[in-house]
Amino acid sequence: MAATSLASSSLALPRAASLVDRRSPPQSLASSQQRSRGVAVSVAVRRMGQSGSRARVAVAASRGEEVKAVQVDKAQLRQRLSQQEYHVTQEKGTERAFTGKYWDEKRKGTYHCICCDTPLFSSSTKFDSGTGWPSFYDQVGSNVKQETDWSIPFMPRVEVLCAACNAHLGHVFPDGPPPTRQRYCINSASLRLDADARE
Repeated sequence: MAATSLASSSLALPRAASLVDRRSPPQSLASSQQRSRGVAVSVAVRRMGQSGSRARVAVAASRGEEVKAVQVDKAQLRQRLSQQEYHVTQEKGTERAFTGKYWDEKRKGTYHCICCDTPLFSSSTKFDSGTGWPSFYDQVGSNVKQETDWSIPFMPRVEVLCAACNAHLGHVFPDGPPPTRQRYCINSASLRLDADARE
């Protein structure tokens, strides 16, 4: 996603997607990974919209498992998602600034992928970037992956996608606040906020 000023779009190299290992890591390694990266979530390969997916996500999160690929039925997504949600997530579209439902959202909770329900961002890392899009300085575990986007000639950007289902989320720029200095500039149409019950 383009920021308000393209002058700030010098990019960090995209990170490689995490490899999936079904074996449980040693306890000391698992604890270290959780402290440094947070909890990565394993999403079961299920048809999108089927009941029980959120429970499986919660169980996997508690185990600290790595994210696994999810096969997404495009026809089913067309029926379940709005036209804009489908365009953004499946056709790499961009919603207009200051029009998304979460750009000025203040409630606490976790932002999930609208397509497969994978937890992507925490409200604790959300900040006001002034761009008109929801902005975060960090992701949940390794649930967001990066790829180089050449859609603007001579100006490569770093695209961010759901690591489970490959849904397009937005772009990341190296001009965010501490401690990461990253700005995940995300389309509201790609997210679903699971707000805290007390909010």
